[in-house]
Amino acid sequence: MESGGYHAMRRESVEDLVVVVPGIMGSRLGLGGREVWGPSPGAVWQAVRTFAGSVRELALPKDIGDDHPGDGVVPLGLVRSLHALPGVWPLTDGYDTLLDWLRGGFTPRPAANLVEFAYDWRLSCRHNARLLARRIDEALGRWQASAPGRADARVRLICHSMGGLVGRYYVECLGGAEVTRRLITLGTPHRGSIGALDSLVSGHRLGRRGPRVGLLTGFARSLPSLHQLVPDYACLDGPRGLLKPPEVAGGLPGVDPELLEDAAKFHEDIRDAALARVRRGGSDRLCLPVVGVRQPTPTTAALEGERLRLRDTIKGTDEGGDGRVPQFAAFPAEVALDSETARQAFATHGALKTHTGVREGLFGLLAPAPRVYRGADPAYPLSVRIPEQLPAGEPLPVAVQAVEDRSGADALAVRAELTGPDGIAHRRTLRNLGGGRYAGQFAGLEPGAYRVSVHAAGDTASGTVTALALIGDDEDDVCDR
Repeated sequence: MESGGYHAMRRESVEDLVVVVPGIMGSRLGLGGREVWGPSPGAVWQAVRTFAGSVRELALPKDIGDDHPGDGVVPLGLVRSLHALPGVWPLTDGYDTLLDWLRGGFTPRPAANLVEFAYDWRLSCRHNARLLARRIDEALGRWQASAPGRADARVRLICHSMGGLVGRYYVECLGGAEVTRRLITLGTPHRGSIGALDSLVSGHRLGRRGPRVGLLTGFARSLPSLHQLVPDYACLDGPRGLLKPPEVAGGLPGVDPELLEDAAKFHEDIRDAALARVRRGGSDRLCLPVVGVRQPTPTTAALEGERLRLRDTIKGTDEGGDGRVPQFAAFPAEVALDSETARQAFATHGALKTHTGVREGLFGLLAPAPRVYRGADPAYPLSVRIPEQLPAGEPLPVAVQAVEDRSGADALAVRAELTGPDGIAHRRTLRNLGGGRYAGQFAGLEPGAYRVSVHAAGDTASGTVTALALIGDDEDDVCDR
């Protein structure tokens, strides 16, 4: 049973093939018989050290395009626990709880119709979409032939973050729409993320004073996949207004202009194919986005020397999002921004797929009939801001903003819970600063991954907003080795 979700969790028969496609860094990678990327519970920094030790072998050659470099790297399976790679993508929940939830509630036992699609996330999304097409062809054929009543089974894709771009290219550009019943994207940057561009331009610093990470910045700049996550909208200050990344005169520091141009073409191909399919009579609800909202989210930037200065506004408006992907950028081209097709979630990007409210939405998309929710008042919408990374020894600040268009925003009891690598929860009530603002901090934190959950007292679990932080030690700067 999912806490704070439904009165009971009965099994729902889903006779389609369910395919889970993870985001960037969400697949374990092996090289030469050893695992080079595969974080285990409580060992985020150890996984980063292992990866950093192999990073020169893992960087991709220039002009790799949509091919595989033939370097022996192979995907081993989905990452089960919290993972992050400084300079590439921030801390993100693993896929263990999502997969267990699907097995426990929807797929027959054994789960022959649940496919975990692991892929080499360094490579182009086009390359991985072709592999996804091959995997689905094989698995769907076997599933349809496994029982007489399954001959008409189709595919339901559940894609997280960049995995949604892999799934979209398969559906729209490789003929996947013919066999796909539903493509569900969780926090997918359909129109890109300024955070990805910041990783490419600015590199990475550990905390406010930490040294620049050199090796992982070079590695990140070799990845076609990371370039395919950059904004496909005008996001950079220019003399005549906002510009798209490839439009900046003279290019961006350290960024391969050909990879940027190719990434723009990648998004254009998906957009054109999707809109053409809808014009031919295809459904504009084939892709159903789950969108994080109300969290402080970098949306535009100004280039200052060789770094970007990020802003949470675009043309003076704070659009919000999931902390990594702006709300409007999580919508595919054929879905209107005010469409009821999208499911909104008060969740941050790294914790989106484990959020109780998101699970409730997924249940409605997968179950054959609506379920009865708990009878409760709607949760009080909160946004939470914590640093993605801090050096060890610095207190972790927590800032919360309650929506001000609902009565009582400045009279809540807002509680925060921090859970670290040891699994011990630390709780406190945040200070009321007035105007719907609440703040507090947690001190004395050792290096590792931490989960901070906040909620207004009395709200159910679906009202909890969770953010993730990686605490690292300045003296243990593994990424420059």
